Amino acid sequence: MGIDSSTQSVKALLVDGDDGTVVDQASAKHPDGTEVDPRAWLAALDQVTPGLLERAEAVAVGGQQHGMVALDADGEPVRPALLWNDTRSADAARELIEEHGGPQACAEAVGSVLVASFTVTKLRWLRDHEPEAAARVERVLLPHDYVSAHLAAPGTAPFTDRGDASGTGYYAAHEGRWRADLAAAALGHEVALPEVVDPGAVAGRTTAGQVLGAGTGDNMAAALGMDLRPGDVLVSIGTSGVASTVSRSAVVDGTGAVTGFADATGGYLPMATTMNAARILDLQAALLGVDHDELAELALSAPAGANGVTLLPYYGGERTPNRPDATGTWTGLRPSTTRADLARAAYEALLCSLADAVDLIGGAVPEQVGRILLVGGAARSAAVRALAPAVLGRPVEVPPSAEYVALGAARQAAWALSGAEAPPAWPAPPTDLLEADPTPDVRARYTELRDRTSDWN
Repeated sequence: MGIDSSTQSVKALLVDGDDGTVVDQASAKHPDGTEVDPRAWLAALDQVTPGLLERAEAVAVGGQQHGMVALDADGEPVRPALLWNDTRSADAARELIEEHGGPQACAEAVGSVLVASFTVTKLRWLRDHEPEAAARVERVLLPHDYVSAHLAAPGTAPFTDRGDASGTGYYAAHEGRWRADLAAAALGHEVALPEVVDPGAVAGRTTAGQVLGAGTGDNMAAALGMDLRPGDVLVSIGTSGVASTVSRSAVVDGTGAVTGFADATGGYLPMATTMNAARILDLQAALLGVDHDELAELALSAPAGANGVTLLPYYGGERTPNRPDATGTWTGLRPSTTRADLARAAYEALLCSLADAVDLIGGAVPEQVGRILLVGGAARSAAVRALAPAVLGRPVEVPPSAEYVALGAARQAAWALSGAEAPPAWPAPPTDLLEADPTPDVRARYTELRDRTSDWN
């Protein structure tokens, strides 16, 4: 069984370990917001596991990265968990980078330049803004660690994996070890951290005796579920936008554009992440009073370039580029601007933002970029499919819609169960090949607006 404990919901898949066939599945919603009582995730998990868990021989959890689950001496949360998309710790990120000695030194220490998403920045925010709660913290877990602990037999020590650990800001990805000193410096005192389980190893047993895999972060699980290979670039359009690849080499990017995460197999998963992705389309549909199918139809009725309308879609701040206080910016609006132009500009902005992320990934790794794979809920949109190869300037492959995070967690569970040196080889699904004439003028206008607003947005 593979579990995807994401920002918005929990999904559980029961999978045949021999070939990856999904046998059964269930899901439940998570509360909205950028801070959530983590016990709500456990309640949701308890809704979806009956009828699945007892049929599983092994289980693993893929979970949203970065979130801070701060526990007291009794293992209870001292406050609601701060999630990856909570930007209140942006000032703390800047402060911690300075304490490291600057961006390059920060990247050399932990593999990435800190942004507000990282767990360590949330620890510093807690120290400075809720000192009484901070003083009570005895242990810090990531969301997937907390969910895994709920499944584990009593007495099992908390555990995590190198992939999710590499997004904390206190784990040296290229060295494969915790930097407990950095966690302590952020929070103001020492805290217990989970054991890091080796790739493919058994982390423990469930209360019913099933093998429990280490679990991993959602992006690492998705890469495992898709069997991402060096040279493949995975573009995911969900709550966040992500461009990632697997590499045999650690990435240390002092510009902060690419995070040097580890993956779930012993390699690395360099990644460029945007905070604004599918919600760009959600907001545009709401503003125009249409559903997503109608929004796509409107967009495809407008010409490339949206008759000069360009959107910089940093509505909720942005992570790539690192502008946590940014807002959305429109330009090129005229009396002749139509609803179709506004719809088209929203899709082009989303894809230009992701195209920037793809370019950053390609420049950070030694492997040459080969396939671009497009996944996520918005990948089903007719407009996204039509415009993605045009804006990205190259063919795009779309795998079948699937719960790839949960599937990757299930593959990790099967790996732990088998005791093999490598994950099981499951047949790759066929992909749809998307092609279109490139539209470089769209990227050029977007780039000009992005760079022109860098000093004030």
